[in-house]
Amino acid sequence: MNYFILVLVSIFALIFLYNLAKLSTKKLPPGPSPWPIIGNIHLLGANPHTSLANLAKIYGPIMSLKLGQITTVVISSSSMAKQVLKNHNLAFSTRFIPDALQAHNYCKFSAVWLPVCPQWRMLRKVLNTKLLSTNRLDENQHLRYQKAEELIDYCEKCSQQGKGVDVGQIVFKTNLNLVSNTLFSKDLVDLCSDSKVELTDAILSIVDVAGKINLVDFFPILEKIDPQRMRYRTNIYFGKLNKLFGDMTNERLEEKKTNQSEKSDILEVLLNHSAENPEEMDQNYVNSTLLDLFIGGIDTITSTLEWAMAEILRQPEIMKKVQVELAEVVGKGKPIEEADVSRLPYLQFIIKETLRLHPPAPFLIPRRVDQDVELCDYIIPKGSLVLVNAWAIGRDSSFWDDALVFKPERFQSLELDMRGKDFEMIPFGAGRRTCPGFPLALRLMPAILGLMLNSFNWELEACIEPKDLDMEEKFGVILGKAHPLRAIPSRL
Repeated sequence: MNYFILVLVSIFALIFLYNLAKLSTKKLPPGPSPWPIIGNIHLLGANPHTSLANLAKIYGPIMSLKLGQITTVVISSSSMAKQVLKNHNLAFSTRFIPDALQAHNYCKFSAVWLPVCPQWRMLRKVLNTKLLSTNRLDENQHLRYQKAEELIDYCEKCSQQGKGVDVGQIVFKTNLNLVSNTLFSKDLVDLCSDSKVELTDAILSIVDVAGKINLVDFFPILEKIDPQRMRYRTNIYFGKLNKLFGDMTNERLEEKKTNQSEKSDILEVLLNHSAENPEEMDQNYVNSTLLDLFIGGIDTITSTLEWAMAEILRQPEIMKKVQVELAEVVGKGKPIEEADVSRLPYLQFIIKETLRLHPPAPFLIPRRVDQDVELCDYIIPKGSLVLVNAWAIGRDSSFWDDALVFKPERFQSLELDMRGKDFEMIPFGAGRRTCPGFPLALRLMPAILGLMLNSFNWELEACIEPKDLDMEEKFGVILGKAHPLRAIPSRL
């Protein structure tokens, strides 16, 4: 009996040593030596995108770190991004889901977080053919125009009073009403009011929590403890949103029963699809899709336009140049149609340059590998977190001349596609997980920015000199300005 136990123990020992030897032969990408227990978490700092970009200058464009228990691979060049997002797209297509976003099983019904599977394909098809198609965007153009005009009316009042405008806040409210009308056919906020709305408060709270470092993500053993109470908080917020979306759904279904005129908004489309395909889409999918559209349609555009205005105010000559183009093509002070944007190349260059220097999601959406993957003679172990540092790629001095300088003119001689074909600039990602909302963003951002610049001159509040404008970043799910941009409009 003792002999049998000894043999059994020996077999297990050999298996263990074999697996250990096999693991040691896996060649990880280079990276800093980890500390015991915490690994390299101490190297992240307040702005991980910046810290990891600096480390990549030492260890190279593909780099590995140990963040707690999680092996993390960071991609920091366009050629490596192409390997991950195109050449090995399927192997890197699964999302790394933050623990906080697993509350109420939200991630199991979201096109953003689901793995590539039949449910994900169904949702992407609905998004691409019914919600964000060219025809649907064309049908809603009048709505975007109306909300942009309301923004200009608000700026006109501020101009008459000599009052400064919180650029990020007013663009956020405009986008919020635009998205809420597209989704529900109703405004959620008054541009002139500071009152809070439960729906937006819950969404912003989720975005805020999801953008913070959560120890559970790096030490899964802490999942049940939830030491920072992050999942506890998002559980409350998701509960509120599910109730609010459920109430809106029930209200709409009651309207349909009374034969009131059918609306053409996204809620109507989702409910019709759900009624026709009940086995495909239930209320969980409806709620998660609405939330995905809210987050993707508001913060990304708001952040980009605030950064664009900040960069323009730092270089007044850029404002003058784009205003000349607008006056020649559209007419000074006249409204801008989305169709005009194709005839406004310098305005488009400004948007491109803003997305290069200030990509909304600095790491795109984190990914995870479900099995060992060989990449450029390295092994990415199963379960690894993979970060594509789009912020670093857009500032890569080996490709970009004067990489840290905001210079829209560079695109006069540089043809780059922002929709994932050219990997030197990937603000919307690339491959099968490209952001489905980029067609709307590329219509909306230049139209709103052009309208603001064609209606007013802008100068910094409190007599701040352009060169002294604070450009500090605030890291999160969306990379925003640490300090709000305030500027005074005056009629052209």
